[in-house]
Amino acid sequence: MQWELKDNDTRHPCGLPEHIDRRLRFALSRFGDRIERVVVFLKDHNGPKGGIDKVCRILVKVRGCGITIAAVIDSEWIAAVDRATTRIGHTVSRELDRARRRHGASSRGRPSGRAGGPQRPRAPAPGT
Repeated sequence: MQWELKDNDTRHPCGLPEHIDRRLRFALSRFGDRIERVVVFLKDHNGPKGGIDKVCRILVKVRGCGITIAAVIDSEWIAAVDRATTRIGHTVSRELDRARRRHGASSRGRPSGRAGGPQRPRAPAPGT
């Protein structure tokens, strides 16, 4: 899986790109060729001042589902990356499940209405 890092010269710890790669592969590799593009944006709002200002935003283009985004703000880069990659994995999974249900129900000829068991006959109206 190929991914792109956009960090606008944000200062981050050495080895962070390798950590991002490992986490993205763990979160997204099960979706195989459905993933068209992954872009990771890193931004530190306050610079070296510190604080809860490190933003990790992940954009994933999923074939058949469009673009999915997960963003996390944290005080540490590793925590922000870990939470964002976990979130994007869950989000992509949920979007693919929705697409599968949406396309699966109509292509198998099932009615798109309420699912359930056999219909019970209605009781006759009172007075008839």
